[in-house]
Amino acid sequence: MNIKKFTWKRIQRFHSATRARSYLTERYKKLNIEDSSEKAYDNCYSFIYYLEQGEAFYEQASKTPISIRPILLYYGLIHLIKACLLSIDPYYPHTTTVLAHGVSTRKRKKKDYQFFNDEVKVQKNGLCTHFSERMFHVKHLEGDKFKMGELLDLVVELEESFFFFKGKSNMIQLPKGNDHSYLLPNELLDSYHMDEHRMKEYLNFKCKKEIQWGEDAEGRITINQSVGNTPPFRYHVEKGSLWLPSKIHDLTCLPDLLIHYLILYNLSMISRYETEWWMELIKTTPNDDYPFIRDFLDITEVKGPFLTESYLRHTNDSIIVHD
Repeated sequence: MNIKKFTWKRIQRFHSATRARSYLTERYKKLNIEDSSEKAYDNCYSFIYYLEQGEAFYEQASKTPISIRPILLYYGLIHLIKACLLSIDPYYPHTTTVLAHGVSTRKRKKKDYQFFNDEVKVQKNGLCTHFSERMFHVKHLEGDKFKMGELLDLVVELEESFFFFKGKSNMIQLPKGNDHSYLLPNELLDSYHMDEHRMKEYLNFKCKKEIQWGEDAEGRITINQSVGNTPPFRYHVEKGSLWLPSKIHDLTCLPDLLIHYLILYNLSMISRYETEWWMELIKTTPNDDYPFIRDFLDITEVKGPFLTESYLRHTNDSIIVHD
């Protein structure tokens, strides 16, 4: 299955004003918003235009050289995020303050700069903090700094890149069990230095969804598949499987959409303002930065729309709109 084509096909179902209006009405009613139908009528075209503009950016990014690809992917993701926000907030944008990027980075890179050690800082106002709070209930990000290496470490589809370049994968796959469940591998217990009881406590504390634990016929611990792509669990779009970080991570609960947003923001800024370093990286590939960045751009081109479609399909954790 071509995940990219399949994802855009599902997003394109919203390109009908009737369909978008019906969808937004149902969303707003579930959120107990007054005059849901009227608000949906007012917002349906903006909702469609955000999705169409986002798709246009992604489509062009797939055809453009890597030198300007981060810019197109970043602005494509911004438009998809705005569509997601409009699906839960009929008044978006309330003020112009939520329209800023909400992130900053050092404009001039230091000597011997390495992308893995670079960092971005979250600002008080802007899209970053706004969508993190409204969509994922992630608060108090203002002033937080995030290193690129730590963020890349949480991109599950980079597991082969980490294994090849770093000698160890950043993720551990959960084998599929029976009856729509996943097994908790011993490799994970060993890596976290935890027994089964402590691991259950840890994951119950970290995961926002209730985990349904069980045992298979051989007495192995199982996790119900309904936990889905809820941090710290990560869904691998290329392999269709669930993974967990291979080590305890300070940022383990960051949602995927925020991770991709922060990395793409920095790459788009580098592409625009650090032209000499950026072009030298692309042309001479002096270190491991280039293959990781290249692989991430390939991944985010698929994962960004996938995460958007998944969010639109599942509102507030549980609502599923059937087509």
